Amino acid sequence: MQWPHQLQGKFLVFDGPDGSGKSTQFSRFAEFCRSSGLKVCEVREPGGTHIGEQIRKVLLDPANTEMSLRCEMMLYMASRAQLIEQLIRPALGRRELVLADRFISSTLAYQGTAGGMSPEEILAVGRVAVGSIWPHLTVLFDVPEDVSEQRMTARHSSTASAGGDRMERKGREYHARVRQGFLAQAQARLLGEYLVMNASPAAEVVFDRLQVELKRIFSAV
Repeated sequence: MQWPHQLQGKFLVFDGPDGSGKSTQFSRFAEFCRSSGLKVCEVREPGGTHIGEQIRKVLLDPANTEMSLRCEMMLYMASRAQLIEQLIRPALGRRELVLADRFISSTLAYQGTAGGMSPEEILAVGRVAVGSIWPHLTVLFDVPEDVSEQRMTARHSSTASAGGDRMERKGREYHARVRQGFLAQAQARLLGEYLVMNASPAAEVVFDRLQVELKRIFSAV
């Protein structure tokens, strides 16, 4: 049996700062698992459901400058709660691999470390939002701020979204705190098991290393 089948019924989160390359790795890994015959449920945050996508528009609209930090955090959690009930819980019940592009780890980094909310408050609301459904593993793609900034600039120059969405426009110091928030929660294991990947090399190199690490982790379970 190929090792990806050891991921049946597991919930994995891919997360990291903007420009870390996590979404590229997410897509590659989902395709890799499907090519191995594994059923995969892909979800993204915020969004992933009809209600969640409407919340996403509100959260990322650059015009919503007056949004308070608590409102921001609770909107992310509301989208997450809908995602759990509508997609994630049923998929796990069918023994599918659930891959999430962001989860509570993002809230802890963006609204927590970078925004100023305590992890205790965020986790308290998180327990209400997700109930018993927590990731088996959170994979963090880590890059220095200058690398992420270069990647974001290149991405926006090739699209119509010059300047980025509301969260991407928060500035260099904010995003530096976001990175530190991700690394701190991984060290403290706030959500359980973490895997921190150096995402600075080329995407192909990162993906090869990702497969090696995930095989090591889940073959030992």
